[in-house]
Amino acid sequence: MTTATMARIALVGNPNCGKTSLFNQMTGARQKVANYAGVTVERKEGRLLLPSGRSLQVLDLPGAYSLDAASPDEAITRAVCLGEFPGEAAPDLIVCVADATNLRLHLRFVLEAKRLGRPMVLALNMMDAAARRGIRIDVPALAAGLGMPVIETIAVRRDGIVPLLQTLDGTLPQQAPAPHDGDLHAAVRSLLADTVVMPTATDARDDALDRVLLHPVLGLIILALVMFMMFQAVFSWAGPFMDAIASGVTALGQFSTAAMPAGILRSLLNDGIFAGVGGVLVFLPQILILFFFILVLEESGYLPRAAFLLDRMMFKAGLTGRAFIPLLSSFACAIPGIMATRSISDPRDRLVTILVAPLMTCSARLPVYTLLIGAFIPAQTVWNVFNLQGVVLFALYFGGVASALLVATVMKLFQNDRSEHALLLELPSYRLPDWKSIAIGLYERGMIFLKRVGGIILAVTVLLWFLASFPAPPTGATLPAIDYSFAGILGHWLSLLFAPIGFNWEISIALIPGMAAREVVVAALGTVYAMSGNDSMVASQLGGMIAHQWPLATGLSLLVWFIFAPQCLSTLATVRRETGSWRSVGIMAGYLFGLAYLASFITYQLAVRLT
Repeated sequence: MTTATMARIALVGNPNCGKTSLFNQMTGARQKVANYAGVTVERKEGRLLLPSGRSLQVLDLPGAYSLDAASPDEAITRAVCLGEFPGEAAPDLIVCVADATNLRLHLRFVLEAKRLGRPMVLALNMMDAAARRGIRIDVPALAAGLGMPVIETIAVRRDGIVPLLQTLDGTLPQQAPAPHDGDLHAAVRSLLADTVVMPTATDARDDALDRVLLHPVLGLIILALVMFMMFQAVFSWAGPFMDAIASGVTALGQFSTAAMPAGILRSLLNDGIFAGVGGVLVFLPQILILFFFILVLEESGYLPRAAFLLDRMMFKAGLTGRAFIPLLSSFACAIPGIMATRSISDPRDRLVTILVAPLMTCSARLPVYTLLIGAFIPAQTVWNVFNLQGVVLFALYFGGVASALLVATVMKLFQNDRSEHALLLELPSYRLPDWKSIAIGLYERGMIFLKRVGGIILAVTVLLWFLASFPAPPTGATLPAIDYSFAGILGHWLSLLFAPIGFNWEISIALIPGMAAREVVVAALGTVYAMSGNDSMVASQLGGMIAHQWPLATGLSLLVWFIFAPQCLSTLATVRRETGSWRSVGIMAGYLFGLAYLASFITYQLAVRLT
């Protein structure tokens, strides 16, 4: 290493070792932190400024159980450590992070990384948890046995990484540690016997909780109740915040346009920006509430247990329990969910998981669901306990999950591979959520949503406003001006295709910008109806307007459409990148459109006959 180049260190380790928490403390970066495998599916970079003023480049690599790569994320870690990652040299130092409460598993990876012959130190993380369990580790003896520096860390505390920073601020090891020969399992047993005293093999609290939460019957009931209450809270808690935002948007719109004369600029603000973007912004509280529950479940260590509980059911459908975590990630967005499938080693299981991931109800659908449920489902309680609107939302999410299992089952029938792919999954210790990490996660999710509102949603809404404003209606026109515009003409053409499922021309035209982002459908409907001569401040009245103008059958048909609706273009691009196959993209887009149209057709025709 020359003085002209910045030293590069790579953080490696098993999943659940606290590696990304350590990365965040070192670099100040707001990376996603969760207590399960599959979060860090790509390497991330940050810069560490040491007390002496020196800077280090820090790489956060995907969690790996072995450098003998069995999955794409492990392959990334191996390539970076060996200097085989395209365009990069090997790191100057490997910081191997290990969970001090689970050294029996984590030391095997440490010994395997040591065989690479790179300069290396061991960060012995979660030392506070080890102390609570009465685990005593002879750190100097462990360092001598491994032949490398061993530093105690507590990654969730700012002062818990000071010893590591002091080590990195000194002279980095230049000589590679001697490779460790022989059987790794025997070496781990020997090291543990010489350096670690454990009162019990497992945590008694974890065992007590697992006896309940992993029970084959009671555990599934608890999981269903947790998910059900999560969706109840989305409606029950968000109402006051949504009302406040809606009132604020309405007041801001009225204040901004009160002194403006009628014309193009006022129409752009009223009918485009406030009616479109404002109509989407009100759903921010529901999205944050949903993510709050997901982040708490991640931080607590419950999600791997849910994967274990659902493994048998998912296996019968042609999936593996390991697919549960990428599929759950798809409730946020299908893109990170699809990327998280890199933790699935079997190519068949990974491809099937990718193809069904879009059936999970991503957060972008939530504004559409909320708009339609609020318009067509009465706000009443069921059995004096449950919110009916929350029950319907849970049913829609459940419909996406059930559809994914059904599609995976059908795909399994066309697979030649009939072998069983066993689930091997580490169950981390239960932990109290790190509220700082949860706050960071909510901040990130909120900023992503606001950036989409201020970026792609605003751009598409303004474009739709332009298409709905021009050309001007001909002399003697009797219909609203929008009917003669580019958007109106295209919408009427598309309505011929969508008429059998009950979609009018306004819905038909709104589906097109929805391919850029699902939330845009709400903004597009707001703009279209504002341009159709309705109340210009439609951001807060859109639900009531469509409830008055649409039949119930149309509302139900559109709800069902969005269970299966073909994914946004960015999702399809991600599938192309992850699979390297346009055929996979075509299969996904084709079957999703077919399912959406068929399900909406059945729903609409039945609803028409029953109402």
